[in-house]
Amino acid sequence: MSNSSNKLESRRIAFLVAPEGIEQVELTEPWKAVEQAGGKPELVSTSDGEVQAFNHLDKADTFPVDHTVEEVGSDDYDALVLPGGVANPDALRMDSAAVSFIHDFFLSGKPVAAICHAPWTLVEAGVLAGRRLTSWPSLTTDIRNAGGEWVDEEVVVDQGLITSRNPDDLPAFCEALVEEFAKARPRTPAV
Repeated sequence: MSNSSNKLESRRIAFLVAPEGIEQVELTEPWKAVEQAGGKPELVSTSDGEVQAFNHLDKADTFPVDHTVEEVGSDDYDALVLPGGVANPDALRMDSAAVSFIHDFFLSGKPVAAICHAPWTLVEAGVLAGRRLTSWPSLTTDIRNAGGEWVDEEVVVDQGLITSRNPDDLPAFCEALVEEFAKARPRTPAV
């Protein structure tokens, strides 16, 4: 059995967020899980500088952006994490470069983890047909209309797509994403 501290060794994991409205704990807890498993998390956003996280409706910390979505592609990463918050995925789904970035992960068969409201971006990317997933309950109709099967479970893993409902599910979500990311074939780094 592999050591949990190196399951994701040399794996680059993109965390895609909008400039503000990210639910902080849904960014920081999966980030820590990736780091603790030996992976290299990178913050990708629709604009450079810093992003503003929130604790529900209250401003929380800011985080520096590593790359804009225009500077990188799915080929640069082994997996993708989509944190929630209401405003974050709502803004991302209105950005064509962000939607394309997400869609490309599915085309390449790389794992994607999305929590809370983040599956809104998956609806926009048109990647939910035939998929089983969960989310914040208010997305149920959108997911079903996009061809997905919405279920009310702590964590759902379906063909490399890892989803959870809310911050209470973070322990199970983080464990599942590390396991799924570790199973995926690592990308071939550019020479």
